[in-house]
Amino acid sequence: MNSLLQPLRVLCLTMNPAVDLATETERVVPTHKLRCGDTLHDAGGGGINVARVLTRLGGQCTALCPTGGSSGQWLERRMRDEGLSGVFLPIADETRVSFTVHEHSTGAEYRFVMPGPHLTDSEWQACLDHLAQMPDFPDLLVASGSLPPGVPTDFYARLARLCRAKGVRMVLDTSGPALTAALAEGVYLFKPNLKELTELAGRPLDTPAHWQAAARQLVLDGQAEVVALTLGHLGALLVTREAMWRAPPLDIPVASAVGAGDSFVGGLVWGLQQGLPLEQAFTWGIAAGSAALLSAGTGLSSLDDIRRLQPMVQITAVD
Repeated sequence: MNSLLQPLRVLCLTMNPAVDLATETERVVPTHKLRCGDTLHDAGGGGINVARVLTRLGGQCTALCPTGGSSGQWLERRMRDEGLSGVFLPIADETRVSFTVHEHSTGAEYRFVMPGPHLTDSEWQACLDHLAQMPDFPDLLVASGSLPPGVPTDFYARLARLCRAKGVRMVLDTSGPALTAALAEGVYLFKPNLKELTELAGRPLDTPAHWQAAARQLVLDGQAEVVALTLGHLGALLVTREAMWRAPPLDIPVASAVGAGDSFVGGLVWGLQQGLPLEQAFTWGIAAGSAALLSAGTGLSSLDDIRRLQPMVQITAVD
C-alpha cells in the first residue's frame, strides 16, 4: 500500500436498515412460550453492516439510509455510539426490526427478516436526489441489502446510471429483480452467494467449473467488472476479465452466519480504500467474512479476529 495515496471516499447506502435483535433459547417449538436469554441489539441492514466492519478496520465512510419512528431513532443513536458517520433521511413509516434466534439443542439458527417500511415516491426519490446533489461524491458507492416496499425495482439500476455519469465505482450486494435490473446497467463489483448466482444463471451450478463459467459470463457480458462470489463452506472466488482467484475456506468453528456476507464486503472495500491490489483486498474480505462466523448473533467481525485470520487466507490463480 502506498501511504502517500489518499484513501478512497466510500459511501455505504442501506435502503432498508433494521434494528437487529439476537437471542437464544433451548428449543424452538410451536405454541409454547419460548424463554429466551439476553437480547443483543445492533444497527443492521446490508450497507450499515459493511460500514461497521469497514470502520472497525480503521477505514472511513459515510452511511446513508432512510429512517423513521422510534426504531429509526434508536438506530441513529446506535450508529453514532459506534462512531459511524451517518446521513439519515426521514420517512413516515417505522424502521423495521428483525431478529435471530439461536437454538441451543441443535445449534440451528432461525432468522426472521421483516419486509421493512413503505417508502413513498418522494421518500425514495429524496435518497437519489441527495446522492445526485452531493458536492463531494464518493469514489466507491456500496449499495447493499434489500429494497423496502414502495421502492421501484429499478432503484439500484438508476443508482448505477448515476454512478456511471459521475465516474464512480459501484459495489452491489442485493438479490432478485432489483439485482437483475442493476446488472443490466453494469456495476464495478457484484458480490453474490452461490444461490444468487444460480438464480441469475437460471441453471444448476453444481461444480467449480459451473460457478467459474457463470461468474465469468457476467464479466464478459459487461454486467460487472468484478464478481466476488462467496461459497460458504466451499470458500470464495474472485473473477475479473483478466484473471480468476480461488480461496478455500478457513478451518474455523462456526457460531453464526449472520452478517458474514456483509463483513466480506466490508473487508474487501476496506482493502480497496487502502489502495491494495484487488486480489489482496479479496483476502481481507475473506478474513472479515470468516471472522463473522466466530461471532454469535449480530456482532459481525471483530478487528482482532480479522487481523488474526487474514494471514491464513490462501488464494490461487485459476486458469
